Amino acid sequence: MHSDPVKYEVDKDSGAVFVDRFMSTAMHYPCNYGYIPHTIAGDGDPVDVLVVSQFALPPGVVVRCRPIGMLAMEDEAGPDAKLLAVPVDSLSSMYRDIESPRDFPQVILDQIAHFFAHYKDLERGKFVKVAGWLGSDEAKKEIMESVKAYADAKEKPAF
Repeated sequence: MHSDPVKYEVDKDSGAVFVDRFMSTAMHYPCNYGYIPHTIAGDGDPVDVLVVSQFALPPGVVVRCRPIGMLAMEDEAGPDAKLLAVPVDSLSSMYRDIESPRDFPQVILDQIAHFFAHYKDLERGKFVKVAGWLGSDEAKKEIMESVKAYADAKEKPAF
């Protein structure tokens, strides 16, 4: 399952989803890419989440899912983890037995890590360093810290 080679962002003032850029590399997102509302990650944006599902989903839809892990990485703006999630059982029982990244075939994890290691290769001044996969405990901690950051923010972004 792949997604379009389009990078979307959420406008912090309006909450609207807009096209940030078209990918410079000849690559597609390896799975659905979105964010967790009402969170602020270390980079000031909402927490990024990769949703593995059997279908490509349109931008801006809300998908109830559960975190199973996290790809630890850093880019030119600092830490930029990507949570890995699967749809909740009531949406699809296909992922019922997936509890951690290790439950996926290694080739899927390698494809995701490879994508993020190289998707900015043709953009001047940008870089990505992928540190590796972490489990669901680390993913849940990232979510809780980011929910707290949003709650503590004096000015709430619209996302």
